[in-house]
Amino acid sequence: MNGAESLVKTLLASGVDVCFANPGTSEMHFVAALDDHPQMRCILCLFEGGTSGAADGYYRMSRRVAATLLHLAPGFGNAFANLHNARKAQSGVLNVMGEHATYHLRHESPLKGDTSGISQAISHWTRTSADAAQVATDGAAAVQAARSLNGQIATLILPANTAWEAGAAPVTAAPPPALRLPSAAQITAAVTALRQPGAALMVDGPALYDDATAQLAARIAVATGARLMAPFFAARARRGAGSLRMARLAYEVDLNSAILADVKTLVLCGAQRPTAFFAYPGKPSLPEAPGTAVLELADITMDIPATLAAMADAIGPLPNLAPDARQPLALPALPTGALTLEKVGATIAHLMPENTVVVNEAITSGAPVAGPMQTARGHDWLVTMGGAIGAGLPTAVGAAVACPDRKVLCLSGDGSAMYTLQSLWTMAREGLDICTIIFANDTYRILHGELLNVGATPSRNVARMFDMVDPTLDWVALAQGHGVQAVRVETADAFNTAFAEAMEAKGPRLIVVPC
Repeated sequence: MNGAESLVKTLLASGVDVCFANPGTSEMHFVAALDDHPQMRCILCLFEGGTSGAADGYYRMSRRVAATLLHLAPGFGNAFANLHNARKAQSGVLNVMGEHATYHLRHESPLKGDTSGISQAISHWTRTSADAAQVATDGAAAVQAARSLNGQIATLILPANTAWEAGAAPVTAAPPPALRLPSAAQITAAVTALRQPGAALMVDGPALYDDATAQLAARIAVATGARLMAPFFAARARRGAGSLRMARLAYEVDLNSAILADVKTLVLCGAQRPTAFFAYPGKPSLPEAPGTAVLELADITMDIPATLAAMADAIGPLPNLAPDARQPLALPALPTGALTLEKVGATIAHLMPENTVVVNEAITSGAPVAGPMQTARGHDWLVTMGGAIGAGLPTAVGAAVACPDRKVLCLSGDGSAMYTLQSLWTMAREGLDICTIIFANDTYRILHGELLNVGATPSRNVARMFDMVDPTLDWVALAQGHGVQAVRVETADAFNTAFAEAMEAKGPRLIVVPC
């Protein structure tokens, strides 16, 4: 058994059985080992950003670690942006990065790069296997690291000769260390703070998608008189009918300043302190009102359900939730006539099946579409956590692999989708049940708004840098060229028909919505 075989057996023994791959020459022995173990599902992504984005989506929906297979430092570099997004989402991802054979590294070959350095720039854990006998142990340690602290980026660098030389017996990864909890004094201080006038409890993590944890947070808010809140950027949130009502922050700093204007005390449980996406002239970096007391009770790496349980114990018996604590089911009528973003949202809300996984990277088109979906059938909502665009399509791939019995709906702007449109091919190759809606405004519209936010005046060069025209992208042709059935719609009635067909059919579909 060579080192590569010992690693594959270790991954399988440790419960890692999905690998999103884009391999090269230095990974060939690992590829051969994967080929000998059909229990490992290997999914080819035509760009490394697709592998990392898919692993992110897979973890968010399954809470299971997937592996990626990346080719040397340049391949890892191509995966970097979506590894950044995965890190912000607290997703557990195990990267296997090939490296030149140890004895070859003394030479300046064309693909030689700083594999350790590029990994350490984004990974929580990095290790280079020193020899083939160590690969299995290193692999088990990588799995443990990826599962630790509610999910981490772990990267195992595998020199080519450690893959083909004789390896050791496979190892099963040890469980991750227990998650931390706040001290009893911190719990008491948080409960006291929540009882103050103008207090708010902002939650994240399982409190946004696990119903039992969400109920506990809501009952704590009722018991203390605090306002229950959620961040805009959440790795996974339950929305639609049956989800717990809570005030959610927005993307824009001005809107968040208004939402937080009356909050005098903010207790954070799993959520980080609200911060503006960028710095803008004359605008605050922190949207809370001046003088707001911010108590950081637990960060996202801690045990959020147990922290809420400790708060409940400190409070005493909690009240039951009122019937109106949950979102009702209120489906809008199917719209007709001219196509608008609000009508797109109404159609989605009317037709989207229960438990759809919605991946939203629509950016400027997202808000009007999301509005009518608030009372749609219950669904999960995933956003691009790190702000690096190009996550939408591959995140949808990972979510569909994790949840093969659920429909996945990907909402994407055309500019974002161009970063990783190769993911359409993976959707077709794997027969993934994903409906992608491309909002085609033929521009990076978000940048037009950002230009105004910083006080600049647009001119001819702005159009040349921001607008995707001359030529205009043909998304129907792009999708069909990747093997995905696609249609462009111009009216609400046409969208109704196309979306209904996509919801009824299995497999990937793409709908282009001009806007």
